[in-house]
Order: sequence, then C-alpha cells, then structure tokens
Amino acid sequence: MDVQAPSGGYAPSMQACLDAGLGAGSEAHVVFTGFGLSVVHAWFKRSFPLPLHSHNADCLYYIIGGGLRLGREDLKAGDAFFVPADVPYTYTPGPEGVELIEVRNREGFDYRERSGETFWRKALDTVRENQAAWADARRFIAVDR
Repeated sequence: MDVQAPSGGYAPSMQACLDAGLGAGSEAHVVFTGFGLSVVHAWFKRSFPLPLHSHNADCLYYIIGGGLRLGREDLKAGDAFFVPADVPYTYTPGPEGVELIEVRNREGFDYRERSGETFWRKALDTVRENQAAWADARRFIAVDR
C-alpha cells in the first residue's frame, strides 16, 4: 500500500495520535495479491478513529465480526458494503470493534489521508480513552500471525 502523506499541515497532530498509541487500535494484513486483486484482513478495535480517506481502487468490504457505523447505517457480521475508487469515506467501529475482509480490484493500492486538524485533535482524546480497552480486546476470528 502506497501511503500518501497529508498536505494540510496537521502532521504534528497525527504524530501525537501515533505517539499516544493509535497503532494499538487496529491491525491490517494483506493476505493475497494476484490476478489484479488484493485481499486485506483488518481488525479495528472499539471506537478506533478511522480517518476520512480514499484508495485508488474499488473496495468491497465484508464484515466477519462485530459491527460498524457507515454514515447513518449500522452494519454487522454478514453485511457488506462497496466504496468506489477515489471516493473519500470513513466508518466507526462499534462497541465490540469490527473485523472485516477488504477486496480491492488492484494488486497495489494507495491510502490518501483526507482528514483535517479537527479530526486529529478529537482522535487524540479517543486514543487516550481507549488504550486499556484496546490492550484487552480479542479478535472475533482466531488468526495465527
């Protein structure tokens, strides 16, 4: 995944989130690439502040555990949703977090950060408030990595 650096001048706030333990709130692993596709297994723990972002690939998501809020919709295990290439989006993991499979129509894809300073300031509070819960969180699906 090619990560496109933010251009809004809020990198210090983003770095503060990383320093506070943002990385403890999620895991993502590319499990397959080939034939023009990529498949990612992702786990976002409860309340993880997923920034508004986009990818240069169409993305199909299938929820395998927990749930999330996408816009005004609450989705749960067994639900799926689609995000076209280059469309900015975000979602909020539910109280138990969310585990999902992401299928993209490209073997390589980018991540373009689209959030602003206000998001990252709020995210810092969320990261600090959830550190203990994230440390104790358990996956829905057992994965040996």
